[in-house]
Amino acid sequence: MLRLPERLKWVYHFLASKGLALSLFGILCLILIPWTLSEETSIYLGKILRGIFGLIGLNLLFCTLQRIKTLSKPVLIMHLGTIVTLLGTVIGFSGFVATVNLYEGTAVDKVYRWDINEDIPLGMELTLKKINMEYYPIPVKVGVLRGNEKVGLFILKTGESFNLGGYEIKSETLEFPSESLRLSVFNNGHFIGSADTSGGDALPPDFPYKFVLVAFKNPSLKRMWLDLRLSRGSEIIAEGTSEVNSPFTWEALRFHHTQVARDPYGIPFAGIQITKDPGRPYIFFGFGIMGLGSILYLLKRVYGSK
Repeated sequence: MLRLPERLKWVYHFLASKGLALSLFGILCLILIPWTLSEETSIYLGKILRGIFGLIGLNLLFCTLQRIKTLSKPVLIMHLGTIVTLLGTVIGFSGFVATVNLYEGTAVDKVYRWDINEDIPLGMELTLKKINMEYYPIPVKVGVLRGNEKVGLFILKTGESFNLGGYEIKSETLEFPSESLRLSVFNNGHFIGSADTSGGDALPPDFPYKFVLVAFKNPSLKRMWLDLRLSRGSEIIAEGTSEVNSPFTWEALRFHHTQVARDPYGIPFAGIQITKDPGRPYIFFGFGIMGLGSILYLLKRVYGSK
């Protein structure tokens, strides 16, 4: 029967072996390839992957310790960066990905967590204050009325102006889904009020003209973002915006803007993805270490420095 030190030595060599590394990568491929083709998620899969990545990290650690005297400093640094990155990956499995759909002006305190297929408490209220959309300049035709008399028809783009009876009329924005064009009115360079083609205005009583949106071209979306608020009761914790590739971040949570769509009644709503990834800082730190090791390795290859 093997003595304890010999058993530990066998475990050490096993954890540092190439055979273990190849086996772990093979198992990882067998798990991840079919998983990427499936829409199903499982809490058990996360635990299995966490264990595999943890073993890969241990394998690399012991492999590095076993060969530490023969490895160059740049390679040791790259190994260290990889180990830190794998550590971050393992830690990251303790986080979650959740989603929720929200109408403008509404709030929720629960979100759907996909790995366990359950609604979970968010610990606060998430409010969608506003869905914002910005378009590229839109060609429009604006009709002008003075009483029941047609005064003129002007063809321009949003952001451009036209002159009318001593006034300068600027076409500001075309609002959707109301399809109402907002205009600003200036007299001798001074702003005197605004109007829109749906009939509303904030102009002096003696202003003689009314505006009608005759036609417009389909707009091209330039930018879309969400105004979000986090609160507990009457206390506002944080406010911010979220748009594609620029999530709203609060503490360990990231609020991603994933979509804007309309329900069967034509009312717009926004899809929000909430992620918590405690391993993210470790992963980026590990990438930084690997990058440093790669630069040192390249310099050694080029200049032959030790």
